[in-house]
Amino acid sequence: MNLDSIHNVYFIGIGGIGMSALARYFKANNMNVAGYDKTPSDVTRDLEALGIKVHFEDSIANVDEPFLNYDRTLVVYTPAVPKDNMELVYFKNNKSFSVLKRSEVLGLITKNTFCLAVAGTHGKTTTTSILAHLLYQCDVPLTAFLGGISENYNSNYISKGTTVSVVEADEFDRSFLTLSPDLACITSMDADHLDIYGEAEALQESFVEFSKKIKENGMLFVKNGLPLKGITYGIEDDSDYTAQNIKIENGAYVFDVKTPKNLIKNIQFNLPGRHNLSNALIALAMAVEYGCPQPQLAKALALYKGVKRRFTYHIKSENIIYIDDYAHHPEEIKAVYQAIREMYPDRKVMAVFQPHLFSRTRDFVDDFASSLSSFDEVLLLDIYPARELPIEGVSSEWLLGKIKNENKELVSKSNLISKIKASKAQVIVTMGAGDIGEEVKHIKTALNGD
Repeated sequence: MNLDSIHNVYFIGIGGIGMSALARYFKANNMNVAGYDKTPSDVTRDLEALGIKVHFEDSIANVDEPFLNYDRTLVVYTPAVPKDNMELVYFKNNKSFSVLKRSEVLGLITKNTFCLAVAGTHGKTTTTSILAHLLYQCDVPLTAFLGGISENYNSNYISKGTTVSVVEADEFDRSFLTLSPDLACITSMDADHLDIYGEAEALQESFVEFSKKIKENGMLFVKNGLPLKGITYGIEDDSDYTAQNIKIENGAYVFDVKTPKNLIKNIQFNLPGRHNLSNALIALAMAVEYGCPQPQLAKALALYKGVKRRFTYHIKSENIIYIDDYAHHPEEIKAVYQAIREMYPDRKVMAVFQPHLFSRTRDFVDDFASSLSSFDEVLLLDIYPARELPIEGVSSEWLLGKIKNENKELVSKSNLISKIKASKAQVIVTMGAGDIGEEVKHIKTALNGD
């Protein structure tokens, strides 16, 4: 379809982080934008502040008249919305409307741009935001759609032109197969979304298929060790791009990068954790291959602040450290633990975890138990169901029983803060992809004694 003929864009699930970035894009391009979401959030409040009308009751009666004009309206939905959503059913049943998934719209927007895409089961959001930041600081005319809120720009949408696009290539529901990137990377291919794929092999096959979507004369970057051919990157190994001579100075990484052509010395990066160092390396590699000046890239990387809910410090004092992270997969929890241990090797650490999805908990219960067992103390909230109905026998209590740590407890949101305050842990980390992020401000206030 031709987006130029569209005047109204209506979003079902507008509060989703990827959906809201698209809403910002269309609003910035003078479209009439509105949408529905299940609950109010900081994201929906920010959209409303831009003049985007959002309602929270699923009813076609709440949709304003201009959006019912099918000739000039595009309806965008996310697969995270239930199939029986009344508004979605209405628009889909009325064949006159153009109804597209978020990923299809992203594919249309980026089709005629020079597209840099970041794929992988972990690290997409941080890598995409680093890459967008590097290009922005190098004055590249870009539009970037992020899966999180950049601390540098306080937004999930960054715009400095339309020639270049930077996007997260999401493997969920095979969404990334709508893209045709010029430069693409794959950070990881660990099993996930088995409710969609069934088997890990099917997920890996989708990444192979994604790699074939790269335009002719394009480039694929892959983390060293993945079963795909491309420009490799890795930490202290024999990759095409590799981080070497890694030191920690004043809480920041200082390292060299060996490229296929030269050595870039004494680069500084302020986010903790080897997983974040890996994300920075691949973003740097893609920016180098795009053609950004290396000295300018090094300066830009040192200024990168991170993404909200990706190892975000909320309290950093001598007595207490409070960190919040989006980690919702066993490998991500391991990465958070490694980063904390590297920065705070001798402190007692409490993990507060909200599992996300019944199916993911079922599929990786032993891996979740193993990764959580590393912490000194564990508080476990009930599973956040998102789009799913309960699965018999799958619960946080079941997961708790598998955690090999005596200092563990199942808690509710109502007694979460009192349990945290009663602990002697010096480092607190909250993790999860559900609504645990809404509790962060309350935890911070309580720990600060306000």
